[in-house]
Amino acid sequence: MAKLLIEDKEEGTSVPFLRGILTRSLQQAGLSFQQAYAVADDVRETLGDERTLSKLELHRIVYKILKNKFDSKIADRYLRPSGVTPPVQVTDLEGRLAPFSGELHRRDLELIGLSLAESLKVAGKLRRHLFREKLTQVSSQYIARVTYQLLQEMPSLGPAVAQRWLVWREFLRSGRPLILVIGGTTGCGKSTIATALADKLGIVRMQSTDLLREVMRTMLSSDQYPQLHTSSYDAWRPLLRDEQHAPLLTVAQGVEEGYRAQAELVSVASRAVIERALRERESLIIEGVHAYPELASGIADGDPVIVHVVLAVLKRRKLKQRLSGRATKARKRRAERYLAHFDEIWQLQSYLLSEADRTNTPIVVNDDRDSTIREVMRTLLDVLSSNLQPTPESVFGDWERQ
Repeated sequence: MAKLLIEDKEEGTSVPFLRGILTRSLQQAGLSFQQAYAVADDVRETLGDERTLSKLELHRIVYKILKNKFDSKIADRYLRPSGVTPPVQVTDLEGRLAPFSGELHRRDLELIGLSLAESLKVAGKLRRHLFREKLTQVSSQYIARVTYQLLQEMPSLGPAVAQRWLVWREFLRSGRPLILVIGGTTGCGKSTIATALADKLGIVRMQSTDLLREVMRTMLSSDQYPQLHTSSYDAWRPLLRDEQHAPLLTVAQGVEEGYRAQAELVSVASRAVIERALRERESLIIEGVHAYPELASGIADGDPVIVHVVLAVLKRRKLKQRLSGRATKARKRRAERYLAHFDEIWQLQSYLLSEADRTNTPIVVNDDRDSTIREVMRTLLDVLSSNLQPTPESVFGDWERQ
């Protein structure tokens, strides 16, 4: 049989087709040696006599044989280890060209609340679609619309999930700033969830209300504002020394009043941070115990999307464990303080949750990181859905490959 040359156009080289090399690649995809060698034989017979074949054409032939003899999972695994996913170039709305990234596409799908397994399944379907269609360059709108259609057609997801994708794409297209406010008691996981969301959403501005409080402490003395110089759950104690303050009836009443006094002071700085982000049309995540349910109410500079959630840990034992785990990385004295004041921390959570319920602020139970992130994203999409009425035509434009 005549020599067959495989041409690599990107490298500008041609090398002989070698069954041994293909066999090793197929073994990396999960085939046994016997299976891999048999497929390599089939490929060689399919290719026929003397000719020159491009590397991409070879991969397509191997992919088809694998899919017929085994299944699409094996065929996909063959493409991934060799790093030869079809070189699809994607043009964005500003005309910039970049290689299609399956990883970025998967992360986009997770933003609309899909699990890792679900997003991998959709991303795999899209990758196979691009390969079947032999596409080398498409628009980002084409990618988005095919994804929309795939979501609609999948029984496990369907029109409701496809609509979430449509709403999210419309929001991204709008350029509106997002203000995400995350509140909750000490130790409920606000910072962890905020950091993860900032990474997923690509938001570079993130502000902790605890840090704002620290800055304010340098400017406002403890003599004048004693409630500012304590922990949020302990801010009621200075009120006991205030002769003009009405006597506190219970510890619960004290925790609530002390918190309100401190949160009102910190809100001045918090609202200033929010207002600056809006003036500069930058998205922002602000998190902290002082991010009470009505913090961002009344702020209407421009057309922001403002979403407020309160995180909760509903089991005392679990919250204690988190405080203990957090404290092991801090000083021993600080660890003892968290646990010594656990009842006040728990009471503060009860107050924050009742305020969230009163103001119709979504409460997200933070039992595990991934589920909480998905729930916050669904809450964001619910808010967007109440303000946006997108259609496929308005979001994706003409059904063209560019």
